[in-house]
Amino acid sequence: MDERDVRRFLAEVQSGKVTLEAAVERLRGLPYEDLGFAKIDHHRALRQGYPEVIFARGKTAKQVSQIARGMLRAKASHNILITRADKKIFAGVKKIARAAKFYPLSGAIAIQRTRLTSGKGMILVVTAGTSDIPVAEEAVVTAESMGNRVEAVYDVGVAGLHRLLEHRKKLAEARVIVCVAGMEGALPSVVAGLVAVPVIAVPTSTGYGSSFGGLTALLGMLNSCASNVSVVNIDNGFGAGCVASVINRL
Repeated sequence: MDERDVRRFLAEVQSGKVTLEAAVERLRGLPYEDLGFAKIDHHRALRQGYPEVIFARGKTAKQVSQIARGMLRAKASHNILITRADKKIFAGVKKIARAAKFYPLSGAIAIQRTRLTSGKGMILVVTAGTSDIPVAEEAVVTAESMGNRVEAVYDVGVAGLHRLLEHRKKLAEARVIVCVAGMEGALPSVVAGLVAVPVIAVPTSTGYGSSFGGLTALLGMLNSCASNVSVVNIDNGFGAGCVASVINRL
């Protein structure tokens, strides 16, 4: 339940469209709903501007479906996002939400209930290589679910910088840029040097042995000489998309 939902709900109570008894029953699930194995934070959208996101890894398909069902039952207007899911989990979610869409590269599931755009500009997601697309896709789906206009540019890493420079106009139009790279993690510094907006760097676990599962890219990004770069955790496309959305709403 976000601010729009609260205002609409109070107006319905005031007009008599919703009875006091029905209002009390609806508010019973706030601030959270206890399912025993999970506590759904129905109040989060009102506090933070976006709802709780379901992290599927480590949960059973039944648990994910029950959490999603509880969020749908709340009758809020916000979108629902599930990250790091698989086909089995998607099959369970699809049974309770026909609108659910699965993104197999990233494992994200989005249930779209509103197309309202709250972001003030465009978020651009850029990857160094094709192998970085799964993490980038998570950032794209996250930012879109949170009400932003998102565009993506893939495979424009430092091994062929002419590919990146072809997109100078798009880089200049973006209000926030998410830059996803593995290997040595050099691309965010290059991108940040071309723009005057925040660049959120996402190191990926893509690379050979001395990449140490993304640690080399992470350290390279943390040591960037570009002052408009900030860094999220390895393979954390969701975190990057969420922070980009928060910035884009300011």
